[in-house]
Amino acid sequence: MIQHQKHLFSIPEDVTYLNIASLSPSFKAVEQAGIDAVLQKSKPYTIPVSDFFDPVSELKALFAKLTDCKEPERIVTIPSVSYGMASVANNIKLNPNDEILVIEEQFPSNIYVWQRLAETYNAKIVTVKNPKSNDSNGKQWNADILAAITSNTAVVALGNIHWSNGTIFDLKAIRSKTNIHNALLIVDGSQTIGALPFSVDDVQPDALICAGYKWLFGPYGCAYAYFGSYFDNGNPIEDNWSNRRHSENFAGLTNYESEYKPFANRYAAGQHANFISIKMQIAALTQLLEWTPKAIQDYCRSISHEATKELSNLGCIIEDEAFRTHHLFGVKLPIDINITQLKSTLQAQQIHVSFRGEYIRISCHLYNTKTDFDRLVRCITSVL
Repeated sequence: MIQHQKHLFSIPEDVTYLNIASLSPSFKAVEQAGIDAVLQKSKPYTIPVSDFFDPVSELKALFAKLTDCKEPERIVTIPSVSYGMASVANNIKLNPNDEILVIEEQFPSNIYVWQRLAETYNAKIVTVKNPKSNDSNGKQWNADILAAITSNTAVVALGNIHWSNGTIFDLKAIRSKTNIHNALLIVDGSQTIGALPFSVDDVQPDALICAGYKWLFGPYGCAYAYFGSYFDNGNPIEDNWSNRRHSENFAGLTNYESEYKPFANRYAAGQHANFISIKMQIAALTQLLEWTPKAIQDYCRSISHEATKELSNLGCIIEDEAFRTHHLFGVKLPIDINITQLKSTLQAQQIHVSFRGEYIRISCHLYNTKTDFDRLVRCITSVL
């Protein structure tokens, strides 16, 4: 099993950071790549024309490898998940009373866009609620999702886990059901890609949209998107010079081109070749591929397994391991705990977690160790 990688980060020993699901720390190679790129921008005459294109192609190839996508040109870099979701929704037409299926307490960037689309076409949002069972909750939630996909379903939009508690959704089974009813499957991979194995080739989503500043260790303001064949001839939400054919020929840019570049390239945002961000992202994905998502998942289980048992014994509710991830999971606290006191104690001890709905969301990575979880358990125990 892979060992902890604390030496690659600059997190002080007295800080317990269990909140990468909110924002990742940069490891030193990413930090250095950003510094080098900032310094190069001071000498723009050293930036060749090829830097508008070649590093982007390299980055797309890395993300394609990470997600087991056989066609890197179906990958595009974008500025945010909401941008990617807007591109998706911009190319979906619905009929009145068609249904868009989402899950309860889904992340807002994967809700607002569907609410607008439903309003535009007089369609319906169907929300599959969390069963809130203390026994095999994830299993029941998955069964309810499959049951909710019917001949009225036009779009299923969800993450492959729940962003606040780590419940895993069986995308292969959901994909099979959507295929039966000719519905689209749109996946938000923001809380899994990079830390949990995922195969585009296996799941076959119509689109996969993913934030880049969490588990992919990129700077804030970067994201990725995969677009399947449904979107091959779609309309981007903006027109810029670089997503058109032959844009590599700077001398011929005023020979205006009516055709977009093929596959996902048409959905690229303006200035997506951001010289600083792209180089940081390349450094990040290169390291992630060396670590591998499976090794990260296994390591996170090894350092958190004992703590989850201890928390359960204290009266906390945590989803069964068979139906949740190990890099991110929710801890539902006993109802009599003093939340204000807990938050104050966590802050005083420099233990960083997120409070999301009914859960404390715990998210860890290779810079964490079992000691971090020991500190968390002691902190929670102290206020019970």
